Amino acid sequence: MSFPWKPAVATGVGSLPYEDRDEAARIVFGELPDLPHLPELPWRGAGSEIVGRTATLLVDIHVDLQPSGWRLIDRAGADERRARSTLRADLDALEIAAHGYSGPFKIQVGGPLTLAATLQRTRGDRAVSDHGARRDLAASLAEGLAEHVAEVAKRVPGGSLVVQIDEPSLPAVLAGEIPTISGWGRLRSVDPSEAETLLSTVIGAVGAPVVVHSCATRVPVSLLHRAGAVAVAIDVNLVEGEYLTDLAEAVDAGLGLWPGIVPSAAPETPPADRELAQRIVGLCRRLDQDPARMAPRIVVTPTCGLAGSSPTWARQAYRLARTTARAFADIVGLEQ
Repeated sequence: MSFPWKPAVATGVGSLPYEDRDEAARIVFGELPDLPHLPELPWRGAGSEIVGRTATLLVDIHVDLQPSGWRLIDRAGADERRARSTLRADLDALEIAAHGYSGPFKIQVGGPLTLAATLQRTRGDRAVSDHGARRDLAASLAEGLAEHVAEVAKRVPGGSLVVQIDEPSLPAVLAGEIPTISGWGRLRSVDPSEAETLLSTVIGAVGAPVVVHSCATRVPVSLLHRAGAVAVAIDVNLVEGEYLTDLAEAVDAGLGLWPGIVPSAAPETPPADRELAQRIVGLCRRLDQDPARMAPRIVVTPTCGLAGSSPTWARQAYRLARTTARAFADIVGLEQ
């Protein structure tokens, strides 16, 4: 299939360790010119992180913030309104930074399984424990995300949107490893077929190519591909055993690969871009793929979000991702 990004480019996972939305937007467009993204700035507090931000997109479902986390409620309150206002301000900053931009552009949202594993019901445990709640969340997110995509498209008229769905909790949901609110037990696992259906509901409503990101272990990449994802964004350090086999089968079937390879926290000695590029070449070969033929499906990223790093390293990490992508293109003989 044809991918909306150029071969062997770089982007970020989403979160950054800044509080100034204008500065963050300038850095993203400056350091990631081939595939910039809407920054997430959780340092500003609740409502700016992925779950709070995504919850504001839900249609006819509302949330508020409790000491234990975000909770489902009947009507919008101050916490939800504040999160919505923050997102609108972020989109204002994006519109300014993206003025005149033309090319692929990425936004990020939390996925339906991760939302269900995080949001608490008004009475009872997490939403993932209830089949009806899981279904309602997916349907609501699908509708809200479609509206969000349309809003971003208006603000970045030259952009070709790519939507990243973050599902860090998906492997734990499938394995029955989500803790109860009390912390004394574990919630029942969700059947993979239902998880696939919920993801398909959201992906099918987007109207843009969808990449699913998870820096967890045991990411079910074949399930994600069947659900409609065009690519997966993963931490390459975790790809071993059955995970490697599943990834190889999905990639062989046409799935794109966004290798998370740049450290998300500052190492004592930063790796060289060519060293990281050679690791991507090695991963392609472990997947029984020709690295040059894989290039159109490759987007280089940090291993995970950068909210836990320093502002200095965040900028360096984006620059390193960009130069790693160029080094990979050079190694495989790709003209850029």
